[in-house]
Amino acid sequence: MSNPTATPRCPHFGRCGGCQHQDVAYDAQLRTKHDRLKELLAQSGVVYPDNIATHSAEPYHYRNRIRLRIEQQQDTLQLGYNQLGTTAFQPITECPIAATALWNTAASLIHAASEDRDALFWLNAASEVELFCNHDQSQLQLTLLCAPRTKSQQGSFIRAFKAFQQHAPQNITIVGAGAIAADPRTGPTGRVLAEAGTTGLNYRVADELYWITRGGFFQVNRFMLETLVDLVCDHNNAPRSGTLAWDLFSGVGLFSRVLARSFARVTAVESNTTAIADLRNVFRKLGIAHTAIESTVLDYLRNAALQRERPDLVILDPPRAGAGIEACDLLNRIAPQHIVYVSCDPTTLARDLAVLQSHYTLSELHLVDLFPQTFHLETVAILHRTR
Repeated sequence: MSNPTATPRCPHFGRCGGCQHQDVAYDAQLRTKHDRLKELLAQSGVVYPDNIATHSAEPYHYRNRIRLRIEQQQDTLQLGYNQLGTTAFQPITECPIAATALWNTAASLIHAASEDRDALFWLNAASEVELFCNHDQSQLQLTLLCAPRTKSQQGSFIRAFKAFQQHAPQNITIVGAGAIAADPRTGPTGRVLAEAGTTGLNYRVADELYWITRGGFFQVNRFMLETLVDLVCDHNNAPRSGTLAWDLFSGVGLFSRVLARSFARVTAVESNTTAIADLRNVFRKLGIAHTAIESTVLDYLRNAALQRERPDLVILDPPRAGAGIEACDLLNRIAPQHIVYVSCDPTTLARDLAVLQSHYTLSELHLVDLFPQTFHLETVAILHRTR
């Protein structure tokens, strides 16, 4: 039985590689993701609950961050993504899954370059531009990814930044911008070539205001952040609580900040230097009970297993590669009472749950659709120690 169809909102759908499902009705997209999750879990022998809850919101204009390629074509600067299934450049004139502030600002950069030579220089020097907006789209952070040897006249980037600000859409303030070195083969090196304005952005989620330094990771679906935090940090409509919680792959502390209200101690572990520095600054204000550690999760768990420290709760929010079999074996040995696993890849989630279920029961499973119109899906798995 074929899925109900929908009319794609994007004129580039079918050529642009960003979306795969705009031609499928949104309810059908959710059913397809639900069935795919169940299939992958079953293939790995994971015992899962009969009821997999699905959480979704507005399926368009949800992204708070986009990264666009910049190419010179026929003497004109153009913005775009990769073509579907290739790395060829696909110029675009709109992006319906992005917050309106992002695409409108992206288009304004091209206008600025047509009138200001410093703006033109820096856009020509960049292979990509990343735009990140705050919760209400009033402020925006801009990052240009440039060749490592890019050099400019003194003051050029500040002048370009001012031109970008002057041409920004009404009611949108570009609060900061940076040019960072990016190797064509390996990506960003972390070296800052030039910067102006603030080094980051304040982003509100419910009662928490997060500072995200430029280049730091933050979840992209601006409509689903509160739902995700509630699923991870609450249980039976009350905050999870206890003596000690570990937030592994913590980022800037999306979950740690909330857990710190109800746990006596929170230990956050993150390998990204920028993100952990942001969280460490927050913990410093909250008190010495909470700790932000710069480390890989695997190294931290190996050491913790030797120390025999046992947390009440462990939050896992790994990248697509998942937590990994060794990390899950170590968690089985460390034996926290509860584990909440936030996954952005159902294949690696199924692999890891197959290891954890030797000691844990998967009591709740939530499909959280952070990436509408695409095949990507987010899952929150809640596990309780049973043996």
